[in-house]
This record gives sequence, structure tokens and C-alpha cells, in this order.
Amino acid sequence: MKVLLKKSDYEKILAYARSERPDEACGLIAGKDLDDGITREVRKVYMLTNIDHTNEHFSMDPKEQLAAVKDMRANGFMPLGNWHSHPETPARPSEEDIRLSFDSRASYLILSLRVDERPEINSYHVVHCRDVAKEQLVLVD
Repeated sequence: MKVLLKKSDYEKILAYARSERPDEACGLIAGKDLDDGITREVRKVYMLTNIDHTNEHFSMDPKEQLAAVKDMRANGFMPLGNWHSHPETPARPSEEDIRLSFDSRASYLILSLRVDERPEINSYHVVHCRDVAKEQLVLVD
């Protein structure tokens, strides 16, 4: 799968994740699957509250999730997956991320904010809560 993400949306995710440090930040992504069958286009990103307030995992605020899904429907978008930050670890799924990845159609964007490196964002999908595949993430203007 190839995921297209606008640079401006990446910048929004990055700014929000930095503002939430030391906790993980999280949100949803919405858009369209393109007719080629392998490309999805993120049209909107949602910044949600991590109600766990920890740097090791996240839980999205249910009321904010519902509001985001209503907004997606109103705009003709479909839920594509979610994003979250790893304040201190690489931009790849943790064991917990894999264990909690119940939707094999979802794209999971992970942004690493490790202090010793530049921010890095990657996209993955997980099948049957175990098989992890990296997706091609393309930042577009």
C-alpha cells in the first residue's frame, strides 16, 4: 500500500506531537482509497487527546473519536487509520501497537521524536495482530 500525506498535514502532526511531549500524541487519518487499488490519500488528520497521558501508549478520547468520524462522514471521507507518536523510540510498531492493531485494512502512522535524531514518520499495516508490513509513505505538496 502507498499512503499519500500532505506535507502540511505532516507538519500539523509534528507540531501537535511535540506539544504533547513527554506523552504520546495520537489522532485519526481520513481520506480516500484511489482507484488503482494500492494508493490511499489522506485528506484530513485529526488531533485527539491521549487520555492515558503516558509516553508508552495511548488511548483516544471516545467523544473526540466520535466527533472525528462524524466529520469524516460529513466530508465524504472514510477512516483510513490512525497516527501516534513515539517520544523516545523509533518510528515502528511496538509489541503493544501490534497487539492492539485489530483492523488489517488500517494504516498506522508512527512518528518518532527521539531527541538524538530528526523526526521520522512511517506507515504500517498489521494483519491478524502479528504480521507487520511497512507501507510506502509519500509526503506531497
